[in-house]
Amino acid sequence: MGSYVPNSPAVQREMLQVIGADSIRALYGNVPPEMFVQELDLPAGKSELEVRSIVGRLAEKNRIFRTCLRGAGSYRHFIPAAVKSITSREELVTAYTPYQAEVSQGILQSIFEFQTMICELTGMDVANASVYDGATAAAESITMCRDRKRNRAYVSATAHPQVIEVMRTYCFGSGVELTVIPAKDGRTDPDALRAALGEDAACFYLQQPNYFGLMEDAAALGEITHAAGAKYVMGVNPIACALMKTPGECGADVAVGEGQPLGLDIAFGGPYLGFMATTQKMMRSLPGRIVGQTQDVDGQVGYVLTLTAREQHIRREKASSNICSNEALCAFTAGVYLSAMGADGLRQAARLSMSKAHYLAQELGKVGLPLAYSGEFFHEFVTVCDADTARRINQALEARGILGGLGVEGGILWCATEVVSREELDETVAIVKEVLGK
Repeated sequence: MGSYVPNSPAVQREMLQVIGADSIRALYGNVPPEMFVQELDLPAGKSELEVRSIVGRLAEKNRIFRTCLRGAGSYRHFIPAAVKSITSREELVTAYTPYQAEVSQGILQSIFEFQTMICELTGMDVANASVYDGATAAAESITMCRDRKRNRAYVSATAHPQVIEVMRTYCFGSGVELTVIPAKDGRTDPDALRAALGEDAACFYLQQPNYFGLMEDAAALGEITHAAGAKYVMGVNPIACALMKTPGECGADVAVGEGQPLGLDIAFGGPYLGFMATTQKMMRSLPGRIVGQTQDVDGQVGYVLTLTAREQHIRREKASSNICSNEALCAFTAGVYLSAMGADGLRQAARLSMSKAHYLAQELGKVGLPLAYSGEFFHEFVTVCDADTARRINQALEARGILGGLGVEGGILWCATEVVSREELDETVAIVKEVLGK
């Protein structure tokens, strides 16, 4: 398969002759004439060189920051060159729906490897073939956990606001009531959670690290959730999973998250992929499909769709989920990234991100931007300042090619990953110091 196959008029005529049609219009003979567009007011065609020039001028309008200190759900990480090289090879990019295993072994194996590595990261028993994004995965987990007697879901106020909104949308459509558990000092209030969970509680969703970058007491919150008879869902950052306790170790029944940090560019917000993993007991509740490893009649290793809910495709009114896509190319990318980085590389990326974030927080504190919350954090943190000061700081940073933190209520949410250098962090602090007049 080639990336560009020219189709000349002569080739078109030959193809039409083979199938017995005298024109391309004849291929649409069953379409009523009034459905055809008679004339399009289009400009004259341009050469490839002209098109490249026009698109290039349009691209120059984009603002590309050399330094990025903003996260809030989408993160700039180092992507090894091998990732894009491998995932762009045409023999590996096949149809995303591998129903026919005999002609889909490549994509099936890539999905199987992705699932396996997600299980290793999360400490869970089984993972699916990925869903649309992290927010969708979080919302889908509610459907996994609900039943006729337990039809109320709970989510921590410290979860990403956009994730909570997607969960609200799903709950509205399925008739589930969603309750937000309030925060206390930047973390989930355990007493509020304990008081809120009732006999109708289906699940509680916790983000770890949370939206403010803080590490939650995940194990304790899981015990409170299970004591009420509800399922425990953890939304995790896959890079942070290299250092923190896995959801499995914290007692989670379901682990979900956004896979963008695993080798995917920020890319204006997508396409991304969501990952979902669960225990053996809840395996049949996973949406989407699961790829398994088996052997053929000759004893050779092969890959097949081991489990997929057909209702999602042909009896949609009876389906618990309408997720059919598996975001295969994005999942393939994540799998190649994890393979290229390895366990040691992933831990190094996590440690560097964490240490650089702590250094930035320390230095910002020295010039007048103290931390809003105490306690441990991963690679994001909030510093205290008013909205006007936050605006002036980000404007000054932007003028120097630095994308500053995200303005949040009461301060700025900063992020540092392994790609930011010590010099860039020091330059940021110097600019902030100048803005604050220190």
